[in-house]
Amino acid sequence: MDKCKLPGPWRIVAMPLLALATLAFTATAPGTAEAQTLVKLKAGMVTGIDQVGLPIALERGFFEKHGLDVTVARPYATGVDALNALQAGESDIVQVGVPMIGAVLRGMDLVALGNYSGNATKLGSDATVALVAREGSGIDKNNLATLKGKKIAASFGTINHLYALALIEKAGLTPADVTLVNTPPPDMTVALLSKGIDAFSGWDPWPIVAQKDVPGAYLVVRGGDVISYLGFNVATRGWVEKNGETIEKFLAAVSEADKWMRANPKLAAQVATRWIPGLKQDVAEAAMQFNIQQNDRRLSANNYRALWAAQDRLNRLGILKSTFDVNKHIEPKHILKVMKDKPELFSDLPPIPNDVAIKPGFVFKP
Repeated sequence: MDKCKLPGPWRIVAMPLLALATLAFTATAPGTAEAQTLVKLKAGMVTGIDQVGLPIALERGFFEKHGLDVTVARPYATGVDALNALQAGESDIVQVGVPMIGAVLRGMDLVALGNYSGNATKLGSDATVALVAREGSGIDKNNLATLKGKKIAASFGTINHLYALALIEKAGLTPADVTLVNTPPPDMTVALLSKGIDAFSGWDPWPIVAQKDVPGAYLVVRGGDVISYLGFNVATRGWVEKNGETIEKFLAAVSEADKWMRANPKLAAQVATRWIPGLKQDVAEAAMQFNIQQNDRRLSANNYRALWAAQDRLNRLGILKSTFDVNKHIEPKHILKVMKDKPELFSDLPPIPNDVAIKPGFVFKP
């Protein structure tokens, strides 16, 4: 997975889209007054519709409510870019999925703390990714075997790459039967329009954008539960070990943002248009309907299995030469505490089945 290799520190400084003034909460007790300064935190995201819980928490004031002063970096093109920024110290916590795997295998000691997208109640979860083809590509949406010999764009080392590989396997093909082209999601529509590729695997909003902006472009397949989605809040182990209370405040704030998003998808789509360059309201609203289907910040054994299954597929296909123990790179205690202390933040979600709930002494076994 050489394309996922993390280069040296990024040279571009991530700039916040919204500047927040430092606030203070004042708690008054009989005879006393005490001011609490908000804890500063830098967070990063990617240009995907499923990432917007982060800016929602910022815009709706949920971070301040939970005692944080958060700066959100302008969105990165992929999770690989977000991890580069984390490595360079530009962010304290970022939202990534599959790129975490390549980074850990190359020595970056990362810890997943909760989901920004995924599903704690079931295994299959991929409603926010799709394969879109250009007119005249020869790809039959009723016969995935027609992918053979085609040029397919994917962002190597990301969830859309994993989705493409899963579809190729489902078609009875191998990666050698197609030409995979490493492409950032924002560039996929242009590549399709110029006929540089026959199709692309992408996360929302890009499949919806392509169908609107590329004449004749059509949906081959969306979702289908062919993979278990990986979308984690990730930080370095050293930072995690020193900032447990801050992490819990962060997870509570974004969980509250998630619940607001699930209840207000059109308003959430408006937020997305302010954070994803060029995103139009109608596209954002269409994408948000898929996003809220797997907007679950909680962790369960299903999320451990999702990370394990992604490594297993990549290893089996020869893309990864080794794997790691997922138990060592997921730390559930902080989100479990939020789930216990603030159950109202998850009251609109289906309960986690008892057989996959994380209990004391839990260890994931494939």
